[in-house]
Amino acid sequence: MTARSALGLRLVLALLFTPVFLAGTALFWFWATQSGAGAVPTADSLYTLTAICGGLSLFALTDLIVVVRRRSRRRPPPDRSEGAA
Repeated sequence: MTARSALGLRLVLALLFTPVFLAGTALFWFWATQSGAGAVPTADSLYTLTAICGGLSLFALTDLIVVVRRRSRRRPPPDRSEGAA
């Protein structure tokens, strides 16, 4: 028997969080470019948050692609009407 994952839940989560992390990446990048000397939080910490959000968005996008491919390859359920008389 093979392990099964909840592809529907993974699809919903990936669809939800991919744009959230992409927006976070853009927001932190823009904030870091606009921060001046002596600003709190520092530009370095904002660039760190940008990198973290970028990595998470890449992970979520990759998972979204994997889930969509697995759902398209899923075997159709057996047709039970053929054996019934």
